[in-house]
Amino acid sequence: MNAPASTTPAFAHDQFLARRKVLSMLGAKFHFYDTAGRVIGFCKQKAFKLREDIRLYSDESMSRELLLIKSRNIMDISAIFDVTDATTGERVGAIRRRGLKSIVRDEWVILDSTDREIGLVQEESAIVAMLRRFIELIPQTFVFSVGGQVVGKAEQNFNPFVLKLSVDLTPDRARMLDRRLAAAAIILLLAVEGRQG
Repeated sequence: MNAPASTTPAFAHDQFLARRKVLSMLGAKFHFYDTAGRVIGFCKQKAFKLREDIRLYSDESMSRELLLIKSRNIMDISAIFDVTDATTGERVGAIRRRGLKSIVRDEWVILDSTDREIGLVQEESAIVAMLRRFIELIPQTFVFSVGGQVVGKAEQNFNPFVLKLSVDLTPDRARMLDRRLAAAAIILLLAVEGRQG
């Protein structure tokens, strides 16, 4: 079953670059760029929050909210983040961190609006994931899958000051993965996994 199409242009892209400024005392800033280098999304993560509440906007003016990503619980190793379309109020689904499994290899479960597991985001190589625990300079590659089928990748570009992920969902021609859930997963990879690196 195909993911419902979003009417928001920001979620029409199958390829984009996501970046997070690492050195930010008041929290993190995330930018999404299309292949032409135009900003298609922006969010700000407040520092020192016990319960995550991340909002994705169309640009830095923060005048048009696109997504709301909110954790269900406080300080949970297997946290579940609900994803809501801010333009329609629709609950799109959720992203759940696989707590203990993520100690060895970062892994997230993609859930639909009824909390049914539909996909997975995980580090591509278990061996590289283990090495990264000791050598943080090794870039990560994440694989997106839906129903056991690979639908895309997010590859980290090494930069000690700015965390960047090049996202390619072009293998998902049937658009099985809702691009809003893909965007939420990328933000969580940058926000949660990036905080550990």
